[in-house]
This record gives sequence, C-alpha cells and structure tokens, in this order.
Amino acid sequence: MENKKQYLFTSEVVSPGHPDKCADIIADSIVDKLIIEDSESRVASEVFVAGKNIVIGGEVKSNCKLSTEEYETLVKDALAKIGYDGKSAFTKEQCLHPDDVNVQVLLNQQSPDINQGVDQESGEIGAGDQGIMFGFASTETADFMPAAITYARMLSDKVYNYALNHNHKLGVDIKTQVTVDYGTKANFENCKPQKIHTIVVSAPSVDGMPITEVRELIQGLIDDTGLPTDMYNKEDTIIHINPTGRYVNHSSLHDSGLTGRKLIVDSFGGYAPIGGGAQSSKDYTKVDRSGLYAARWLAKHIVAAGLAGKANVQISYAIGVAKPTSVAVDTMGTYTKYDDDKLSEFVSNEFSLTPKWITDKFNLDKPSEETFLYADVASRGQVGQSDYPWEKLDELEKFKNL
Repeated sequence: MENKKQYLFTSEVVSPGHPDKCADIIADSIVDKLIIEDSESRVASEVFVAGKNIVIGGEVKSNCKLSTEEYETLVKDALAKIGYDGKSAFTKEQCLHPDDVNVQVLLNQQSPDINQGVDQESGEIGAGDQGIMFGFASTETADFMPAAITYARMLSDKVYNYALNHNHKLGVDIKTQVTVDYGTKANFENCKPQKIHTIVVSAPSVDGMPITEVRELIQGLIDDTGLPTDMYNKEDTIIHINPTGRYVNHSSLHDSGLTGRKLIVDSFGGYAPIGGGAQSSKDYTKVDRSGLYAARWLAKHIVAAGLAGKANVQISYAIGVAKPTSVAVDTMGTYTKYDDDKLSEFVSNEFSLTPKWITDKFNLDKPSEETFLYADVASRGQVGQSDYPWEKLDELEKFKNL
C-alpha cells in the first residue's frame, strides 16, 4: 500500500449569523454610529447575546447621546441586516426574530484616568491600553493570506449569501472549515499548499427538508464557490455537509454569543499568533484594533515587496504612551535580501506607528458607507479583504527600495 505523505493544517470561519459574530456586528454598529456622529468618540461596548436577550455593557465617551430606544433600533437593524429579519421560513422557536428581542443597556462613562492619557494636549493620541498585536502575511494566496482561512471564508460567503437570498431553505448561522494538505512540513514552512484535503460546511435548513436535498444543495454551492481548480478536486476531497444529519434550530436561541470570541476567525485562521485582545466593540484609539491593522499592513508590504515568503510583525504599546514599546519582524527564515534585524529596524525607523499615525493613515476616525464600516469589518473579518484601507499596498515602492 502506497504511503502518501501529508502535512495538514485547518482553519474555520463563521458567518455573520453566528451568535458570536452577531455580538461583534452589533458592537461595531454602535462604534460606527457614535464615531460618525462624533469622530472623537471613545467606545468599548461589549455585547452579550443569549436567547432573546441582548446586553450592551462597557464604557462610552461621546457627544452623540443615544437613548435606550435608539440602541434598541441599532440592535434590531443590525440583526435584520444579518438575516434575522423575521421573514425566513424558520419559526420563532427555531431562530431569533427581531420582534422578540429584549435589549438591556449597561453603559458607563469612560474613566477620566484613561482619557487623560489618550487625548493629549499636543494632539497626539496615547494608546488606549497596553497590549501586543500581531500582523501576518504570506504568499499562499493573492491577498497574501493563509490558504485554509481564505478558502473557508470563500465557502462561508457563498453559503451565507445563498441563505440570505433563499431564506425559505437555509438559515444564516453557518460554519465552514477547510483542511489544506501541504504534503510535507517543508512545504508548509515555505508557503506551498498542495491541495484541499477536507471541507466541512454546517448550515441550518428548514424543517422537513430532506438531508439528501440539503447536502446536494450545499455541495452545488461548494462546487460553484470558485475554489482554485489546482487545489480543489471534488472526487479527491473529504466533504462533510451538516454531519449531524439535522440542523434546524440555530441562532442565539440555541447558542449564546459574545464579542471577541472569534479572534482566530477574524485574523489569520491560527497560522499566526494573536495578541488576545478583540477588535470589535472598540474605537480606533484602542490598539487592539489599530495595532492589528498596522501590523497586518506592514507584514503584507514586506511579503508583497518580495522581502520574505511570509512575515509576522509584532507591535506592543503602553497605556497612555503614543510610541510603541516594541516592533519586531519575524520572517520565519523566509527572508530574501535582508534579515529580520534589518527589517525590524527599517519598520521602526520609517513608520511612527503611534495611534494617531495609524488613525490618519487609514482614516479610522472616518467610517462611512463609501469607505468602510466597522460593522462590515466585523462580519467579513478584520484583515484579508482587499477593499479595507489597511490592506492597500500604497507604499510598496518604499519597501522594494529598502
């Protein structure tokens, strides 16, 4: 019997209809509203979704004052956009309906002890907290993202968009997972995926729809996703579709949700370290958010400029201090021209990476329908989408000319 070499790596993705993502999207809908109305708003609004109850807690400092009724409207509008609009074929016992939602608002004013260090008289912005952030990039895909999470996102988007437009068949609480076979550890280390080994898709289907029909429908969506033909061969891929056989009951009625619980999904699918702090629910002065964007921007430029096959960039901050306490580049041995010491020195010297620099660079204080909305970022992933400002390769020549 032939002994085939394998080296497998897996990433998962959840759709906007997953309860954890609902919490993230609601939290960032609040961030959008407050910053659009007052660009200097300071926000850290955690959201907990359990059954029909949605609890908004945390702290806010803003000239935009919202009533409980306005927060309730924000919540219901966000849920309707996600797909919980009460118009699907699922009953009120099977999934969340907006008319049943009970919203509780427990927001406090931001501590002046924090604010005095963040909004400084010089106009500089001090870091809204201490912490570490990691940005990653690799040559595995066109968007310089790891392969498994890229393909898992493609599948999630395909099935989710179908569910939105065919809510008489599928629900929006969807999970996908992709296992990529690199063949060998050396291929993994050198960003050379060989094929998609396993695909898992779980999507709610309406009661009474035979599992054979569900699986045939979703298999068709998988085949139509546009996965690379050199990576996906239906006949050579293990595929699990709704593996329990029945998936009707879904949403927060059957699984609670909390902001910041899908950090791996939001970032690099487990390929790279994460800082541990959530992005969703926070304004741009919170470096858990802005620091990730800057680190990803740096890592993507390093790889796109041909300076490395993959790059991991760590940035750290102290609360109330603008300048990072450290910046480090790790190319995991894949650098081409300059080693990690040189790349770290270059990044530190060329880019100030203060919260104000990051904010101005990516216009983080100006979310809008025309540029980006934080709620949209929460639903699609914090990194890896080419239309985000922090994904633009706008200083590539500077890196190439290093």
